[in-house]
Amino acid sequence: MNFVGSHILGVEQFSREDIARIFDVADSMAPYARRERVTRVLEGAILGNMFFEPSTRTRVSFGCAWNLLGGEVRETTGIKASALAKGESFYDTARVLSGYSDLIVMRHEKSGSVSEFAAASRVPVINGGDGANEHPSQALLDLYTISRELGHQGKIIDGMRIALVGDLRFGRAVHSLCKLLMAYQNIQLTLISPEALKLPGEYIVALENKGHTVTESHALQSGIQHADIVYVTRTQEERFESKDEAQKYKGLFRLNQEIYTEFCEPNTVIMHPLPRDSREDANELDNDLNDNPNLAIFRQTDNGVLIRMALFAMILDVVEQIDATSRNVNWYTSRRF
Repeated sequence: MNFVGSHILGVEQFSREDIARIFDVADSMAPYARRERVTRVLEGAILGNMFFEPSTRTRVSFGCAWNLLGGEVRETTGIKASALAKGESFYDTARVLSGYSDLIVMRHEKSGSVSEFAAASRVPVINGGDGANEHPSQALLDLYTISRELGHQGKIIDGMRIALVGDLRFGRAVHSLCKLLMAYQNIQLTLISPEALKLPGEYIVALENKGHTVTESHALQSGIQHADIVYVTRTQEERFESKDEAQKYKGLFRLNQEIYTEFCEPNTVIMHPLPRDSREDANELDNDLNDNPNLAIFRQTDNGVLIRMALFAMILDVVEQIDATSRNVNWYTSRRF
């Protein structure tokens, strides 16, 4: 695809070559994300961060990525803080806010909402998550993390074994990741979930049509054996009609160090799109895994900044200008990566 000036609404936009290009640009962003170098390539540019649904990592990392490229961020958080609460349409909101911004990131609880918004926007729009539908930048950072983690073991994405655990019905990060995996070959997927939270059938059919092997399971211990990647998701309680209904599924699949040691291979990588629900009735990833070197959840979040910087640079066509506008940082940093 031609990234310059384009919306990023779903991962089906990307070919395998596009993904590789994004990853190459993300690699080049490392000195800036690590605060070794400073660039002002987007000086004067404004990001409209429009998050009409709660977010921490996605909202802050998009803002951080834009700031690291030298731009400024303006934010709207929550429906009640916007004119949408007064009955304004997506069309009117998009026309107005795109006049104030050079690029917009939007999140909303309604599936398809970001596409509707983008159709009226005068500037590029990135989907920061639309209901249970898609979360393209999360899928890209997840796959980037998978590529790097497997690379340290001399493995590649093609032919990998991945276990997806938890709420696969409503988890938009899982949905986008499954779509992205269709660009690769011979992947073995084990889907571990309660019956009511199974991955929607259309994803399974599409994966199998691409030649991947899909196995469904309701048992965590047997399902995570022989996996290169165990990708855990929380119960998406905000997608349920009531919290009582969601409560039935919380805590059904809990991964801790004891289970990991007994059932996982020694180098199995643990991932999670976060937030992980650490409340006692859920606790899907136990804190006793925090010292496990194969716990990659915080490397995922770091990688999110790299991927989002890469998307910004490619959409605004400044990739080749970044180094020319850079310098060393002036301050001491004790940050460890």
